[in-house]
Amino acid sequence: MPFVKTSFAISLLASAGFTAAATPSAVFAESGQNAPASTARLLGTVTAVSGDTITVKSDAGVVATITVSDATRIVHAEPGQKDLSSATPIKVQDLAIGDRVLVRATPGTAENTYTAQAVIAMKKSDIAQKQQQEREDWQKRGVGGLVKSVDAAAGTVVVASGSRTITIHTTPKTIVRRYAPDSVKFDDAKVSTLDQVKPGDQLRARGDRNADGTEVTADEIVVGSFRNIAATVVSANAAKQTLTVTDLATKKPVVIRFTPDSQLHRLAPEMAQAIASRLKGGASGGEQPASANAQPPAGGMGAGRPGGQRGGDPSQMLQRAPSVQLTDLHPGDAVMIVATAGASDTATAITLLAGVEPMLQASTKASQSLFSSSWSLGGGGDAGGAAQQ
Repeated sequence: MPFVKTSFAISLLASAGFTAAATPSAVFAESGQNAPASTARLLGTVTAVSGDTITVKSDAGVVATITVSDATRIVHAEPGQKDLSSATPIKVQDLAIGDRVLVRATPGTAENTYTAQAVIAMKKSDIAQKQQQEREDWQKRGVGGLVKSVDAAAGTVVVASGSRTITIHTTPKTIVRRYAPDSVKFDDAKVSTLDQVKPGDQLRARGDRNADGTEVTADEIVVGSFRNIAATVVSANAAKQTLTVTDLATKKPVVIRFTPDSQLHRLAPEMAQAIASRLKGGASGGEQPASANAQPPAGGMGAGRPGGQRGGDPSQMLQRAPSVQLTDLHPGDAVMIVATAGASDTATAITLLAGVEPMLQASTKASQSLFSSSWSLGGGGDAGGAAQQ
């Protein structure tokens, strides 16, 4: 699956695994220098290298021009390094467009100009390789679903995933992140704590499972509160990348915005019918099939194979569903959407699934459980993903 963004892409320090020993201050300490008080720390991506000048664009879009001198210490660090003990000295000419850098610099006289004192760099190719490794690890060791209960004191979270429950155990080393309420990007997820996780949140964890997959000791957890909308299409605006729908629960219009990270899929009719039959068959307690105005199914953050499911892993089936464009959606089409919380009349889409008419007639409870463990966030990727990233 595509990846939300790896953890180190959030911040070159924290998410690359750097400790305090890897900060620019440590670079000065190692060289016997003291970091001046009037310095700035710049984190971003190299967009140009010319002579002794590099141009860096921050994640917020701010462009800085940085001059490098012979006194500037520049080192190359590998993703995942815990400190700079094995960092390799490099020259400014070794930097390339796309590299990630953390710069300690003195502000210049002009706005957004600096003189570098120390530069920590990660190569674009190294980051891509690390992303692939983390992507594979999330696919192999990732589980997820809707949070049922949290015991912060005990360090456990119970999630519903398909027809079963999974207990997530945390340790002091477990990283917990929460998605921003207005963003679908794992980059924007913030470091959080277990006591901030609430029932109903959508959670994905990466870690070691026990033999039957009912317990996981998590290395990393990413969690978010997202809006789940079952709706019919009113109109699509490809130029503005928006879709106006009627929320079947509220009967009110909602404008859904789409970004490059949003995923749009359509289920084949035979697949939609097969899933609907499974949902109806899995309904418990004599639950009646949901009507057109039922509460929307919950979206989730991707998961491992739900136990007790026949006919293959639903998460894999959904990922194989063909992608569609906004122009492929027409008035009256039924859709299910996982989106940011947004306002009552607007939201940003994470995932949209068309061709879902049979599901909207099936069990609401079963569909919530199914989709909580089958949908992915942030570009259809495993969280972390979030994640994430």
